[in-house]
Amino acid sequence: MVLSWRRSRKSGRISAKKDAGVETPERIFTTPTHFLCPISLDLMKDPVTLSTGITYDRESIEKWVDSGNKTCPVTNQTLTNFDQIPNHAIRKMIQLWCVENKSQGIERIPTPRIPITKSDVSDICSNISISTARKDHSKCIELVNKVKRWMRESEKNRKCLIEGGVGDVLSTAFEFFTTVCINENDEVLSVILSALPSLFPISEEAQTKLVSVPSIRCMARYVKKEDPNSVLLLKELTVCKERNAITITHELLSIEEMEESLMKIVKLQLTPRATKAALTLIYQIITIYSSSSNSTRFANADFVSILIDLIVDSERSLCEMAMAVMDAICLFEVGRKRVKEHAMTMPVMVKKLLRVSGMATELSVSVIWRLCKNDEAGCCVEAIKLGCFQKLLVVLQVGCGGKTKEKVSELLKMMNQYRGKLECFDSTMNLKHINRPSF
Repeated sequence: MVLSWRRSRKSGRISAKKDAGVETPERIFTTPTHFLCPISLDLMKDPVTLSTGITYDRESIEKWVDSGNKTCPVTNQTLTNFDQIPNHAIRKMIQLWCVENKSQGIERIPTPRIPITKSDVSDICSNISISTARKDHSKCIELVNKVKRWMRESEKNRKCLIEGGVGDVLSTAFEFFTTVCINENDEVLSVILSALPSLFPISEEAQTKLVSVPSIRCMARYVKKEDPNSVLLLKELTVCKERNAITITHELLSIEEMEESLMKIVKLQLTPRATKAALTLIYQIITIYSSSSNSTRFANADFVSILIDLIVDSERSLCEMAMAVMDAICLFEVGRKRVKEHAMTMPVMVKKLLRVSGMATELSVSVIWRLCKNDEAGCCVEAIKLGCFQKLLVVLQVGCGGKTKEKVSELLKMMNQYRGKLECFDSTMNLKHINRPSF
């Protein structure tokens, strides 16, 4: 006869009864109350004891403290400190109890990893600095890999490493190894690059070390190697401070084939984060140096096609960034020409109106406005056929920013003179019916 078990969350009681229709007394299986967290009332996976002597599950008490509470949930006493001492005795008892009751469907809880302390962070910072000064590549790589392992274990570890200044120490190490023979330090630089993007924010002094000419050129070298971490680090630096963005953009423009390398990162889509980071850098290059001939290199048919695909198929933030780059490309004539030549541009821009987000709608309006303003008859007629006029009216009704509102009003005026002469297509049409051009 088959028995089905059920657990009561609050009492920790587990009962079993026959599946048959005949009523039988339930067999009660009770979890010891001192194994349950007083907050969640669940079996404790990582029991820790506070200064008040009460034991809680670490995750539950951390949420309690992080919410701004300064008292013990059980005793209501003010906590003199927030130290959480692992209760190994209770944990071992819980694990033993789980093993003994395995036949009742109880799984043994794994031994938890103890979070790192400020002392651990201080020690590793000191050791990284020493190994860097000694040019001890292998030791430095070992320590950085240890930092990465700690970060993977928990978000709390990562925050502790950031607060302890590990990012600053690694920034110093990175600059140091870029000032000597890069080829000899290739492995250690690559490992540091893989850790740094996750250790932001860093201090202004550390940022200064990473935006030095040798550091930027070293990162650019890894971009050409299609290393996603180099793009992520450059992007993190540019969003920290406007001066960083200008310095990095200026230096990247001076490096041969840098634009092509960034476009290749976008094309390969190594990771969503790296793709978005590369798009961010491209956007900054175009907008900061829009008058530079280098910026027009992004206005090529292949790259426009890649952007269209990203806008159609990507998640929201990546879609928005691709649309922002598309809008930036339309700032100059050759860019508008390439964007207009792509058969999918106008259908996609109209399709994305009111579909993705407020920002995506504003960017769609901006792209359509730039194209129609410079080729009123051709682009306006195409947009009207796709149902753009009706969608723009809705954009006005739901509300939009001041500049976007002006663009919408101007577009409606331009389109109105052609509207009566044309029959609009269904604005809900599926994009799969539009033939994609081959490049």
